[in-house]
Amino acid sequence: MNQCREIIGVVLAGGRATRMGGKDKGLQLLNNKPLWRHVADRLAGQVSALAISANRHIDIYQQSGYPVYQDSLADYPGPLAGMLSVMQQSAAEWFLFCSCDTPFIPSCLVERLVQQRGDAHVVWAHDGERDHPTIALINRSLVPDLQDYLAAGERRVMLFMRQSGGHPVDFSDLKSSFVNVNTTEDLQTMQEKR
Repeated sequence: MNQCREIIGVVLAGGRATRMGGKDKGLQLLNNKPLWRHVADRLAGQVSALAISANRHIDIYQQSGYPVYQDSLADYPGPLAGMLSVMQQSAAEWFLFCSCDTPFIPSCLVERLVQQRGDAHVVWAHDGERDHPTIALINRSLVPDLQDYLAAGERRVMLFMRQSGGHPVDFSDLKSSFVNVNTTEDLQTMQEKR
């Protein structure tokens, strides 16, 4: 059994949120609780510790008491930059990254990713229809490759993960757990639904 003894859970909240009019997506309220907090609360019992990747409103995120890591690369170059910055600044071996716009992630997320990992250094969730590469279990051994990938101007998350020998893990039985909140309309639709 391949166990990942210590896993840091990281809420990715550092994006531009262009589809949400540039608002800080992680701080948007769903049923009176910020989106990032929904994700953190669901991850809390599944990981050793929690952290947040954010590039705006750092003081607000820091009030949570969790470590907050900013991108080391300028201009919001995407989720991989957030992942890299966290892995560069934390000593953990394994990281479970989860985007702040998936507030209903399942309670078996980490367990299933660990069980289905095999020898891969990165695995991610697949809901039966689409990949969710920003919901991924990654080993810190990929840091040098990720640095080179980003330095070359690449930003595509799936391409990097596939090039790194990663594979998806099936969550088709829990498809609704991976619903994304991308727009203000999505947020309104979800209020009080769960």
